[in-house]
Amino acid sequence: MKMQPHLNRIQTFITVVECGSFTRAAETLFISKAVASIHVKTLEEDLNIPLLVRNTRGIALTEAGREFYEDFKKIFNNIQDAFDNVAERHHSLAGKLRITSTVEFGEKFLLPLISQFCKIYPQLEVGYFADSTLNDLITERIDLAIRLGILNDSTLKSRHLATYKIKLVATPDWIEQNSVIEPIDLNKVNWIANTSLQNPTQWELNHPIYPKINVRGKVKYASNNISAIRSLTLSGLGVSILPEWFINGDIASGTLVELFPEYHLPKQEISIVFPNNVQLQRKNRLFIDYLLENLVV
Repeated sequence: MKMQPHLNRIQTFITVVECGSFTRAAETLFISKAVASIHVKTLEEDLNIPLLVRNTRGIALTEAGREFYEDFKKIFNNIQDAFDNVAERHHSLAGKLRITSTVEFGEKFLLPLISQFCKIYPQLEVGYFADSTLNDLITERIDLAIRLGILNDSTLKSRHLATYKIKLVATPDWIEQNSVIEPIDLNKVNWIANTSLQNPTQWELNHPIYPKINVRGKVKYASNNISAIRSLTLSGLGVSILPEWFINGDIASGTLVELFPEYHLPKQEISIVFPNNVQLQRKNRLFIDYLLENLVV
């Protein structure tokens, strides 16, 4: 099978898979739904194997379809990277840069820096996506992901950007109603846990003079979003651990109180993550360098 006549059809197939329907794929590619369907059907006929299962609920990939999608998605990504690389070498910084981070960190720190970076490199197309999970960066076409805390995925490369403090907090009313006199008492009360962390209620509290204390709290409420955790904490449901930069205003106003401030929790990492098997392009390197120079937490 000659490749050239089928490039458009393969692109249509990839778009159908990513959009989840022929209708949305056709709108994305500015072709009719009938043409999109013909493209995929022609591929299936040439391969003599079904790639998609069509039913009333939508579409689903066959095993062969999934293999075909994954193989050619990588190829098309490499083609796009080649175009970007040529543009970067022979013109000013251009191409697409797709960045993701958690919602709260993005709003407070990242988006202002992205705005300034865009002014420096106006020909660059930048996409920002707020997400609390670490996506499949290659499949999602994400170039750089800013993540907080410990990274567990060894298939990714990362650069350390900064650190930040975390604090153990609760409302004044909750503190009055619960007997938490010593740090060890934290093992008996309700915690609002951050499920994005590996051990969200297990912490080592360090004191400059006294021995460290290991806390093993019980999870009563949980969320993977620090805005939700803050809201649950403000409702007086329990204790939680939140970034200092996120709750400074609450502590200053007295709506949240830091528990055992004489003890210190371990500082948390801020890292920028990118795929291990993709060459780091100039636009990515420049943005990483820009963050290293300008990010202040």
